[in-house]
Amino acid sequence: MRRTVITWSAVMALLLAGFGASVLALNADLYSAHGFVGRYLDALQRHDSAAALALPGVGSGNDTAAELLASDAMGDLDDVRTVSDTEEADGRHTVVVEYTASAPDGSQSTTGTTEFVVAPDGIRFGLFPSWRFVTSPINSLSVTVLHDQDFQVNGHDVTSSAEPDAPASFQVFAPGLYVLKHESTYLASTSVTAAVTQIGEISDVTVDVQANEAFVAEVQKHVTAYLGECTTQEVLMPTGCPFGQQLSNRVVGTPQWSMVSDPLVTIVPGTPSGTWSVPKTPAMAHLVVDVRSLFDGRVTTFDEDVPFDVQYALTFEPGNKLLITAVYE
Repeated sequence: MRRTVITWSAVMALLLAGFGASVLALNADLYSAHGFVGRYLDALQRHDSAAALALPGVGSGNDTAAELLASDAMGDLDDVRTVSDTEEADGRHTVVVEYTASAPDGSQSTTGTTEFVVAPDGIRFGLFPSWRFVTSPINSLSVTVLHDQDFQVNGHDVTSSAEPDAPASFQVFAPGLYVLKHESTYLASTSVTAAVTQIGEISDVTVDVQANEAFVAEVQKHVTAYLGECTTQEVLMPTGCPFGQQLSNRVVGTPQWSMVSDPLVTIVPGTPSGTWSVPKTPAMAHLVVDVRSLFDGRVTTFDEDVPFDVQYALTFEPGNKLLITAVYE
């Protein structure tokens, strides 16, 4: 009996020792301060927005737009490693990590270092410490979209709550790489990158939206066609058209118009912001018509180029329908 008791005591001692070793190992890794930070970063790596937001201290509680906390707006994190985990006098820990942050399409990447401060947040099951972020790792991204309100972040479509040319703030996870641009049927911008690495900082970016080649081609097609229709009017002053010719002599033939050179369309931002315009642009028509002199009755042919300018206001109606309106000065 004594031998059995000793055996069971030895087994229990081994089990307790193993359990104690396991607890120490878990406290040193999974349930450590850097383990807590690691769980947050793992959620970012998996694009698991809900898991990241569920960790203590992550939710900011502010009313800044949360659209960019969506999983498909997050960037990629790779090669994550803990550089240091330093305990402060008040029990807080400063955890420093390194990583590679990339755009989801792999077009851009950067290496970064971020410092997290975490504090004890009670004991779990009486054995494992819990932690919380002292400062939320959700940063603010201030986005100004010039001449429009729509843009994309890492491929995620966003409409700014602010008017064109005015900034709007969005919450984003830190760390992360955010690539912003505008790409639509008639408009485009170059990509701009915000590398969000430092907790608590506000990043400012501007997306400069301009007319793309398709927009210019579409307006050029309409303008060229319209001016072509104007040349079919057999009058000196074609109705609703930007060119015409007044003559002091009497017309005795049929005026014949043709285009010498169409206006070369360019498109610039208009006023108010969010509209577009074709600035004053030169063009040339040609008129041929027989006229009789009021002085001596002699018939001659007026056969000359007639220069003129065009100017248009461009707006988009519902359904992305383009409206072209002539501007007269």
